[in-house]
Amino acid sequence: MSSTFGTLFRTTTFGESHGRAVGAIVDGCPAKLPLTEADIQPQLNRRRPGQSKLTTPRDEADQVTILSGTENGMTLGTPIALSVNNRDQRPGDYGEMTAVPRPSHADYTYLMKYGITAASGGGRSSARETIGRVAAGAIAEKWLTVRFGSISIVAFVSSVGGIVAPEIDPVGLTRELVDANPVRCPDAETAQQMIAAIEKARDEKDSLGGTVSCICCGLPAGLGEPVFDKLEAKLAQAMLSIPAVKGFEIGSGFAGTLMRGSQHNDAFVQKNGRLGTKTNFSGGIQGGITNGEPIVFRVAIKPVATIGLPQKTAGLDGTAVILKAKGRHDPCVLPRAVPIVEAMTALTLADAALQQEYRI
Repeated sequence: MSSTFGTLFRTTTFGESHGRAVGAIVDGCPAKLPLTEADIQPQLNRRRPGQSKLTTPRDEADQVTILSGTENGMTLGTPIALSVNNRDQRPGDYGEMTAVPRPSHADYTYLMKYGITAASGGGRSSARETIGRVAAGAIAEKWLTVRFGSISIVAFVSSVGGIVAPEIDPVGLTRELVDANPVRCPDAETAQQMIAAIEKARDEKDSLGGTVSCICCGLPAGLGEPVFDKLEAKLAQAMLSIPAVKGFEIGSGFAGTLMRGSQHNDAFVQKNGRLGTKTNFSGGIQGGITNGEPIVFRVAIKPVATIGLPQKTAGLDGTAVILKAKGRHDPCVLPRAVPIVEAMTALTLADAALQQEYRI
């Protein structure tokens, strides 16, 4: 199983959704970085279940423990082991689903690949695996801040179902502004519409998908490794590895195909003593390398596969059945996906920055 991400800043996640613990091992983090659990916990708090009425009621504190790799609050340059205990486990909720693969879930494909599946909750295919990513991403972000100074990586919910937020100005965008409402959309009016739609889907035992946008500011030009490890290619890999993600676009994305070159080209201009671009249809990356403008991309996330509505499907023996899934699941994962997108972005950027420094 491919559970490791990164070339120099490497993260390996471990654990199953209803096992004893989940976590990550971070290898390649430079030494002498100030680091304690307090640097990691805030992002885990934003990801954890049970934080609002819009999320699963599974009650987990998701408290992280650093097992190795630090001493007296400083990284040693050795592997950093991060562990989060699972406490609110209910494997019995999944008993009747052992013979019935859930529609659009990974139950069937994992069984076909490995010949065995975790007995409950999806195991490694569960979004609970992302705890390790978020913990590791917090370390990557801390190093990026120390290395480059004033950088920001801010993701937010930009659509839920057919409800789309207006374009957000990256100037002044903060995580505090994003977290001002439980759906994590910085436009207050749109957020209320999203909340109502999610509550309606939840009450009807159904689910909704949408998009998460991410804006990264303060990075230097020159990061990225053409031709096969272009930065947008690595970001796409990182985002598409997140459970439930079905699409990725950067800058103008698919909308750019509707424009002419004369409209789409980002003309160069002087900006605060450096060369910048007048527009940013490139999304901050040209030729696979950062150009110093904000990196802007969007991630498409499908509706949650496990729903409470009865569904006509088939068991592993091919017999037609009606499946009414049990368990505790989000009616919309978008709000909790925000810190996951930020974490995978930080891991990608930290790896790219280290590759630029060491020129491997």
